[in-house]
Amino acid sequence: MTADRKRQAREKFLLGGIVVRAGLSKADRAFLLGALLELARVAPGSAEHRRLRDIGEEAFKAPPLDDHSPRIAETAAWR
Repeated sequence: MTADRKRQAREKFLLGGIVVRAGLSKADRAFLLGALLELARVAPGSAEHRRLRDIGEEAFKAPPLDDHSPRIAETAAWR
C-alpha cells in the first residue's frame, strides 16, 4: 500500500469515527449524505459555521454516544 493510499484510508477511518461518535452509525446513508451536502453550503467563518463548530468542539470533549443513545433510535427510524 502506498503512502497516499494509507493516508486516504486513515482519513476515511477517522471520518467514519465521527459518524459513530455522533450516534449516526445506523442512520440512512442518503440522509447522512444530504446532511453533509447541506453542511458544505455553510460559509466558513459565518455565524452558523462558528455555532456548529462550537457544538462539535464540545462533543469531542464529551464521552462518545453508545448504541443505547436515543439519537440512534431516532435516526434509525428515519430510514
